[in-house]
Amino acid sequence: MRVVNKSYRKKDAMQLVTGKPVYLDDVVPSNCLVVKLLRSKYAHAIIDEIDTSRAKLVPGIEAIYTWEDVDQNGSRFTGAGQTYPEPSAYDRLILDRHVRFVGDVVAIVAGENQKAVDKALKLIKVKYQVLEPILDFHTALDNPVLIHPEANWEAKCPVGADNMRNLVAHDETGEGDIEAVLADCDIVIDRVYHTKACQQAMMETFRTYCEIDQYGRLHVISSTQIVFHCRRIIANALHIKKSQVRVEKPRIGGGFGAKQTSVCEVYPAFVTWMTKKPSKIIFTREESMTASSPRHEMEMHVRLGAMNNGLVRGIDLYTLSNSGAYSEHGPTTVGLTGHKSIPLYAKAEAFRFRSDVVYTNHMSAGAYRGYGATQGLFAVESAVNELAVKLQMDPMKLREINMVKQGDVMPAYYGQVNTSCALDRCLNKVKEMMDWENNYPVKDMGNGKVRAAGMGMAMQGSGITMVDVGSATLKMNEEGYYTLSIGAADMGTGCDTILAQIAAEVLECELDDIVVHGADTDTSPYDSGSYASSTTYVTGKAVEQCALELRDKILTLASKLLLLPKDSLMFEGKRVVSEAGDKSVSLEEIGTASMCGNEIELVATKTHTSQISPPPFMVGAALVEVDTLTGEAKVIEYDACVDCGTPINPNLARVQAEGGIGQGIGMVLTENIQYDEKGRLSENSFMQYKIPTRQDYGKIRVEFESSFEEEGPFGAKSIGEVVINTPLPAISDALSRICGKRFTTLPITPEQIAMAIEDNG
Repeated sequence: MRVVNKSYRKKDAMQLVTGKPVYLDDVVPSNCLVVKLLRSKYAHAIIDEIDTSRAKLVPGIEAIYTWEDVDQNGSRFTGAGQTYPEPSAYDRLILDRHVRFVGDVVAIVAGENQKAVDKALKLIKVKYQVLEPILDFHTALDNPVLIHPEANWEAKCPVGADNMRNLVAHDETGEGDIEAVLADCDIVIDRVYHTKACQQAMMETFRTYCEIDQYGRLHVISSTQIVFHCRRIIANALHIKKSQVRVEKPRIGGGFGAKQTSVCEVYPAFVTWMTKKPSKIIFTREESMTASSPRHEMEMHVRLGAMNNGLVRGIDLYTLSNSGAYSEHGPTTVGLTGHKSIPLYAKAEAFRFRSDVVYTNHMSAGAYRGYGATQGLFAVESAVNELAVKLQMDPMKLREINMVKQGDVMPAYYGQVNTSCALDRCLNKVKEMMDWENNYPVKDMGNGKVRAAGMGMAMQGSGITMVDVGSATLKMNEEGYYTLSIGAADMGTGCDTILAQIAAEVLECELDDIVVHGADTDTSPYDSGSYASSTTYVTGKAVEQCALELRDKILTLASKLLLLPKDSLMFEGKRVVSEAGDKSVSLEEIGTASMCGNEIELVATKTHTSQISPPPFMVGAALVEVDTLTGEAKVIEYDACVDCGTPINPNLARVQAEGGIGQGIGMVLTENIQYDEKGRLSENSFMQYKIPTRQDYGKIRVEFESSFEEEGPFGAKSIGEVVINTPLPAISDALSRICGKRFTTLPITPEQIAMAIEDNG
């Protein structure tokens, strides 16, 4: 391969590193209305009165909107960026009289400048009828307190939702007699694991700009991963036609799933639609921490049965998920806790997977890299690590006995065959990288420092089977270069570059010969958006097919120019030549000829959806050091090996893996969410919410063992999400070995470590 599987610099790299104006606030006009939100100070309340009279007198205030400006009995919407009909319930209004968490929106204020808006916010007087909140998700189901009692609540998909039970979703699936199998096992690990909500903490906060275009339509520019879904969400919220909304994105300063939910777009959209004036909203960091879309808090009860020889025979998993005040992504994230963990153990004779997702009076959760698989893999892989301790068996050896192989039918994965898998080679590679035999299990380093090694394995998916859609349009221009239009959103991951590499490989040209335009609902072909690890696998395949069709059209026009049969011509990148080699025509000549007396359009569009979702796989191992006096834990080394099929761009794949591992380390050791008894979140800035920096962990090394996925472009699968999943079981297992105590709740704090060491001598 000429271009694919080569490490090219990102197409936008120099613009980004030299600070060129590429992000939303760089490219939108400065003379627009500033939009800010007044937020509830109560976790659960009904608004009795709002007095905005004094606030409206502030010079520069354009408009103030409250629940009285929104039809409370009209149709609701969901902010979840998912394919229609969305599994998430339609449970939102732009402004609702019933507020459901501390930070829920009470009023929208729009003014000429921030100073005026800030002053007006302080002058709005609100009287609340305070209601009893549900702050513990264990008590939410069938609680007499209802979070969504409204009659216009609607679930468009049969996911087991029932607002009269505070139930967002319920599901049960299984195979075999799990109770009989567990009863017949030599060992049953029975544990409950708990992961708290955690923040995506992207550098660029939520932000959106809106204006009315020359045709009277609402033009939205937003830092979003989902331009097409965002168009639908805004139209539903405003009760206007989708044709009246255009959404495009600039460069995005990070998303990690947070921007798969329309967290902020509807508010400036409402202001602009009402006033016909341009407006923008930019969330503060505090708003992004307290009123956004973090990972779902989950509790997973695992029962894992095995024989004394290490064979895992049955897995029983029940997941309880906290969706918070609204249902966004609740029904779909919970499924991955089981469907992306149980299939790793293909020899299991039986499995059962049950789940409930509930409403509470916490901030609404949403999508975050790993999307539920992260929580489920922490639970199942931790149970397997505990099984290894019970059996006095090396956890690497235990995985070798049980892991899924290529050709296996994967349990709990909808009957899909594992079509491409290098998981065994990944495991062997990590053993070598970590020097496992010398570092496992525990080493006393002296001076109160102890080191231990732990490991875990993971899988994810590559798009959502028969749901996600990727499209591409390729056009050849007069000088022989190409324009590639896509609807996928580059969030900094480099998808513009990767998709251009796929096109360049087919068209046998240089990467710089592909100009990429992306994510505009008016001009881009339809794409579900950048989520579910779908872009390289699904949209990339559309690009490959599109480039092949364009090649064929170029040959058709060349045939006309050379007066030769098309099947006697060969495409050679810069030119088309005859088989005999005696005649040729350059791409530039073909492009010029296409503009005069021509009926052959040098444009191709392809749309693709996949019949399967081939998993990428990963094995990771952590070497963790603990100061036994203070309880401080530090990751000294993290080694990982990934099977993502063919890495289209190895360097970009490697930094994806390194970033995901860093986020996983933070989730285990430092990132903590704590609510007080009134439902107020304590961690509202990076002063309290600690994400790890590069100085907080040691060496991270990533290698690849490639399988070849026939359904992917040039054998590629996904990589974006799987890479966050192994640090949780690996690091927690290493800490458990040092402390002599199983840690089942994340994060694991220095206090917990120090107390466990003291309790266990």
